[in-house]
Amino acid sequence: MSGQGPVPPLALAPAMSDALARWLDSERGTRGRSEHTITAYQGDLLAFLSFLGGYHGTPALPGALAALTQSDLRAFAAAERARGLSARSLARRLSAIRSFLRWISDREGFDASRALSARSPRYRRSLPRPIPVEQARAVLDLAGERHPTPWIAARDMAVLTLLYGLGLRIGEALALNGRDWPMEDSLVIRGKGGRERMVPVLPAARQAVAAYLRICPFPLTPDGPLFFTVKGKRLYAGAIEGAMASLRQSLGLPETATPHALRHSFATHLLAAGGDLRTIQQLLGHASLSTTQVYTGVDDAHLLAVHRAAHPRR
Repeated sequence: MSGQGPVPPLALAPAMSDALARWLDSERGTRGRSEHTITAYQGDLLAFLSFLGGYHGTPALPGALAALTQSDLRAFAAAERARGLSARSLARRLSAIRSFLRWISDREGFDASRALSARSPRYRRSLPRPIPVEQARAVLDLAGERHPTPWIAARDMAVLTLLYGLGLRIGEALALNGRDWPMEDSLVIRGKGGRERMVPVLPAARQAVAAYLRICPFPLTPDGPLFFTVKGKRLYAGAIEGAMASLRQSLGLPETATPHALRHSFATHLLAAGGDLRTIQQLLGHASLSTTQVYTGVDDAHLLAVHRAAHPRR
């Protein structure tokens, strides 16, 4: 998701600030949005409402949103593109704005259809960039040796093994607590939108976590973290991203070889081995099968690349 918008040229009116806060609470509470998503939505709406303030010369008020038209949203979209926002980020930003407009129009009793009919920019969804099987294995092997402190090396290897072996998001892996150990044959993961899913635990993943815990200097508690920083706090994503950057450099991997790429690799390699999309959807915790179907494009792209490189009549 993109970052927050520009600094508002005009302060939000108290009524609008209150409406925005209530909408964000609604998204957080009733729709289970993560704090990362809430922060992004807040940035989206602050950018839009501050634009309206400058565009019309007066702070936006809840009731005044009834007068919004397609032209207003088009002007905002043009300003954002001129600022350098990508088509994909703009489409997501406009989606958040429409959601807010639907919410506030219900509460203020006005028809927002004139603004809601504005089209979002089209963009071509980029394909995930997984790491080949051999390179994924090399990442895990080197992770266990990279850091001079043995327990930190074992910790990094354990986390990365969960991403590749179970298809977890990095936030899901780092949210695991002491109560999640010992891991049985399956593990309940709470993902985006508060959705729970059950994922099988491979022996290699269980062994990697066990090897880390044997030498970890901090004791586990039921509500405490499974993975620790050097100060005994919950491990954060930046530490694993830094470890992966070091591994990337050592192995000569591209910038796209991120921790999240290991999750992509899990799905792509499973699909190549004959896994069906519906099962992969459940393992990844995708709400929609269309999200999972993007991995079929990765497989097709790989086949085309091999064909173009190897066909005798190329």
